[in-house]
Amino acid sequence: MSQTSERDRLLGLVADLILRDGMIGVSLSAIARGVGSNNRMLLYYFGSKEELLTEASVTAFNRFPRLRTLFAQLATPGELGPKLRAVWEDIAAPEHEGFLRVYFERFGVAVSEPALWKTFIEQSSRDWLAHTTSALVARGHDPALARNVATYLVAVWRGLQMGLLTGEPREQLAAASALAVAGAVAALEEAPQAAA
Repeated sequence: MSQTSERDRLLGLVADLILRDGMIGVSLSAIARGVGSNNRMLLYYFGSKEELLTEASVTAFNRFPRLRTLFAQLATPGELGPKLRAVWEDIAAPEHEGFLRVYFERFGVAVSEPALWKTFIEQSSRDWLAHTTSALVARGHDPALARNVATYLVAVWRGLQMGLLTGEPREQLAAASALAVAGAVAALEEAPQAAA
């Protein structure tokens, strides 16, 4: 087996492990046992436990196509409100709960040890905001306003995810999302379009 395929095999197994068991307090030794490997081999391929878990989280994320394409729909023609409501519907799909649990577990660990999880923290603060801002700018909205509205929406979506994971009723969360979308769309519609 080539080094690349063995690395990919281990990465897939670690992704399976964290989706099933989570990652709070997991040691490198526990991961190694869980995937039938050893610490030395995992460190050889990934460098550190943190890098291994970062890559495994990306691998896990890529297994959920509705999460991978979450923001692509925002840039397509059509009314913005329904597209923004669809973002929450995709995030909240029942099959995504395992990944959302892993994400928030990891986020909790990362903020307590920011030096070890710098890449993850930067990606968490940047990716959704950048995608949402870009989609709004592509629709002709002023970049500064688009970023403000995107910041608001991403904050709402993150908060709603916490509600989802703590058992808030899905209908209530969908209604809250719809209220946030209505406010965001109104703010965008009231402002002049960006100069072409």
